[in-house]
Amino acid sequence: LTVIFMLCPYSYVVESKIEPFYKGGKVQISKDEKYIFCTCGSRVNVLEISTGKIVHSVEHDDQEDITSFTLSCDDEMLVTASRALLLKQWDWRQAQCTRSWRAIHTVPVASMTFDSTSTLLATGGCDGTIKLWDVVKQYCTHNLKGSSGVVHLIQFHPDISRLQLFSSSLDCGIRLWDLRSSRCVCVLQSHYSAVTSLSFSPDGGTMVSSGRDKICTVWDLETRKAKRTVPVYEAVEGVVLLPEDKDLSEIGVKSKDLHFITAGSKGVLRVWEASTARCVYTQTLPSPLTAVSEVEEERDDDPRSLTFLLHLPASSRLATVTAEHNIVLYQLPGLTIQQQVGTDDIFPLLLDVKFLGKGDSHIVVATNSCQLKVFELLTNSCQILYGHTDTVLSLDVFKKGFLFASCAKDRSVRVWQMDSDSGQVHCVAQGSNHANAVGSITCSRMKASFVVSGSQDCTVKVWDLPADLSTTGADVHQLTPRATEKAHDKDVNSVAVSPNDKLLASGSQDRTARLWSLAGEGNVGLLGVFRGHRRGVWAVCFSPVDQVLATSSADGATKLWSLQDFSCLKTFEGHDASVLKVIFVSRGTQLLTSGSDGLVKLWTIKTNECVKTLDAHQDKVWGLHVSRKDDKVVTGSADSNITVWVDVTEVELAEEQAKQEDLILKQQELSNLLHEKKYLKALGLAISLDQPHTVLTVIKAIRQVENSGELLEKTVLKLRVDQKESLLRYCAVWNTNARNCQDAQAVLQVLLTHLPPEEILQYQGARTHLEGLIPYTERHMQRIGNLLQASMFLNYMWQKMRVAGAPAR
Repeated sequence: LTVIFMLCPYSYVVESKIEPFYKGGKVQISKDEKYIFCTCGSRVNVLEISTGKIVHSVEHDDQEDITSFTLSCDDEMLVTASRALLLKQWDWRQAQCTRSWRAIHTVPVASMTFDSTSTLLATGGCDGTIKLWDVVKQYCTHNLKGSSGVVHLIQFHPDISRLQLFSSSLDCGIRLWDLRSSRCVCVLQSHYSAVTSLSFSPDGGTMVSSGRDKICTVWDLETRKAKRTVPVYEAVEGVVLLPEDKDLSEIGVKSKDLHFITAGSKGVLRVWEASTARCVYTQTLPSPLTAVSEVEEERDDDPRSLTFLLHLPASSRLATVTAEHNIVLYQLPGLTIQQQVGTDDIFPLLLDVKFLGKGDSHIVVATNSCQLKVFELLTNSCQILYGHTDTVLSLDVFKKGFLFASCAKDRSVRVWQMDSDSGQVHCVAQGSNHANAVGSITCSRMKASFVVSGSQDCTVKVWDLPADLSTTGADVHQLTPRATEKAHDKDVNSVAVSPNDKLLASGSQDRTARLWSLAGEGNVGLLGVFRGHRRGVWAVCFSPVDQVLATSSADGATKLWSLQDFSCLKTFEGHDASVLKVIFVSRGTQLLTSGSDGLVKLWTIKTNECVKTLDAHQDKVWGLHVSRKDDKVVTGSADSNITVWVDVTEVELAEEQAKQEDLILKQQELSNLLHEKKYLKALGLAISLDQPHTVLTVIKAIRQVENSGELLEKTVLKLRVDQKESLLRYCAVWNTNARNCQDAQAVLQVLLTHLPPEEILQYQGARTHLEGLIPYTERHMQRIGNLLQASMFLNYMWQKMRVAGAPAR
């Protein structure tokens, strides 16, 4: 037992983090199609598409939010604009700002773009003006006035020889600017709402514009007239003209006529034939998700709507950005999902996180979203799981790690299965029988036989799973509850099943936890009530080895309860706010808790002691889970960060042991050097150990030999500069003690006599050390003066004293 206790974890370090890299705004893909550029507050993050990881990041020194950015067509220059009205040009690969200048705009820049030669930069401001910059010669070439309100869209004609610029502002018109004359030559009027994107044909003679007024317009740029208005019945955020030289028959392109693809509020990609204004293909959404209805479309924050559509011509791909800030890449010609980069802001409010898969290689994440996200920890690649229709609130994983359950505000529970080979996850079962949001779920522990859910309708339900969970196509097993029990008087916040599947614990807002029997046929029987928390119980958890239950509460306390008599055995207090989660680790000898204070604490049950506090989050830590091997912990917080912690106890113990062994060897070597009277090496070694007392021992040894002053001088002056710096620091300490002051003064005499003041003053903290030496030195001199006076008086008395009866001289 002692050995187990000694090996209990007491130290975790951050192994990896999944952090927000996109918080809305512009998204751009490099011309070589290897990188995605996106804004995140005061930063522009650069993601490698193949791995989904941030490889570069540029940030404004003033911490002001970036309002717009653009990447040059040759992928060399990145230019950003911030609220401080500064434009910065970056070497983004080195994250270095190469140039900075005032934007001249009186209010922030809303849009910007480069021309195809990467020499002209256009910026559109919130002040209704457009400015063009020669980035090579570094001056403003044009100042175009006439737009009304914010210039939110700006784009050069792809044929630079035309020297034309297109812009759109709040008046919903598309302005065509002739850069030779700096004049607006015409305004293309068709839209009655904001124009969101423009797309040009390869020959530059045709342009398609999209708007939130649910139409797309095909323009003839030679006559500057609208050729066709296509009603698309959704607010369109992005439009892309499809290439004419590729076989796209899979998505309904049967003729050589102009076709374009739209993305918008319905959340699906649709292909349109321009000549007939007919939709020839509508993307099929993942089952059981359906397209956004007309009523739902009015919501600005619908997670299924698309906010950007980008074309990657070299690899024949399309990239879309959803309202939840997920970036999805589709492969043409079939519009098959090629890659998903989950950001979700990343997670505006992260509610639960669990390890998943073989060797806990993945994590599944629930946010305030109806979608689940599964991340592969090695690559950060993401799968987005559709199924729930409202916010997913809780998750739990079965023993083997390939099957997990979820519950949501849509009053349903779902069971999901991960393919052990491909890692793909799909829904295999669902049940919906609660009368209110389902806030907690737990899985059976011995085998995948049932799940238990707890709801805001104050009930718990036991759902039996079919023996064979395999499904065909979009069909999923329909679950029905085996048992339903009104468990509490208020919301059920947490449920947990015991390791032997015979007991169930529930925790509620009614400030109690309850123990139930699952052994009966079709019934859930109450065994007892745990009372003692002063506020609602957030989490319950069974010990894997003992007959005890752990509960955590909004009163800031974590308690251990006996399952025999329902008494409180221990109370752990240390969090400053609600304790949201509690789990057992280290074979049931320790607890991990997470709280609203953003902290995760590790407790040793035997001593009631908090042995470690993990501080990596800035907000409530809702998600807490330990790996099956007990060597990793994952936490998820409302600060949008997921952190994976690894147990480094054994590594730190090994390092400490190696340090101790090294120290013993060096001390032995020091003893040998002193014995051999190799004082220079001994002094250097003692200083390297950073042990002032050992250094003092060497100094005392030097001062005891013959010609000690000369030897000390010779030894000290041969030391390196950093060693002399340490010696001065030690002297300031020794000088405070009367017993060691003479050794300190001897070393100081050597340093002050032979080193120029300029050199000594260069030492770190030299002024402080010298100022500290003065009062103690004055005190030592005063003490020596008093001793000298006393000795002179004693000498005088000795000289004048006569032995009684001695003859007079």
